[in-house]
Amino acid sequence: MGTELFNNGNHRCIAYHNHGTESAEGVASNQFLIVDNGVSALLDPGGEISYQSLHATIGDEIDVKNLDLLLLSHQDPDVASSLSSWMMNTRCKAFAPKVWARFLPHLCRTCRASMFTDRFVSIPDEGMAITLGSCDIVALPAHFLHSDGNFQFYDPVSRILFSGDLGSSISIHAGAGDAVEDFDEHKHHMQGFHRRHMASGKIGKLWANMVRKLNIECIVPQHGAWFEGPEMVKRFIDWVENEECGIDLLSEKQYEVPYYRSH
Repeated sequence: MGTELFNNGNHRCIAYHNHGTESAEGVASNQFLIVDNGVSALLDPGGEISYQSLHATIGDEIDVKNLDLLLLSHQDPDVASSLSSWMMNTRCKAFAPKVWARFLPHLCRTCRASMFTDRFVSIPDEGMAITLGSCDIVALPAHFLHSDGNFQFYDPVSRILFSGDLGSSISIHAGAGDAVEDFDEHKHHMQGFHRRHMASGKIGKLWANMVRKLNIECIVPQHGAWFEGPEMVKRFIDWVENEECGIDLLSEKQYEVPYYRSH
């Protein structure tokens, strides 16, 4: 069962949590279904570990074999390694970053070559608008947050920004399915991940300047809890803008040759 994030009668957004990872070593993640006037898109569908459970669950909302769109923010296994199963078992058209377009077929050993000719769309670096029913889903550039070819997806109807790994709190599975209530407490669950996996503070500042131009009601990451309401959204954007991470934190000591024996 999913968590309904938005529903105006014609347009719905539903989040799914931890499919296939409850008793495994895999990283718990969120997947998202958007349906507009009967046209459906699945965002960041996860790995093979999630496929069977998620496929069965979204069947409560749509006729899965007629899934229309599959939107991939980047290439990580917890995002895209179920690509082959979705391409083989649905009619979906898949959208993914152009920089990863020639790598993703390696995840699809059972796919026919024609599937990538006819049903795969490369998202250019500058992003694009993707038609879904009577609205657009906007693929926003989020390069190096953390993948070098990375996008986030903005839904202007629900005013939800699906932020991928940005905002993730993978250290606490209990946060999945919930909105953040105490930002000062929650940021400690994000810092370790962001300092290691986001490229630099410069990227965070560029991102913050971009997303402040949007009307955002909710920011929902791929892992953990989300940020709901204008005040919480503002606090998160401000935090990203000012957080040091990635290469900001590197030192010469981290680039020393380890001890080794030559004989």
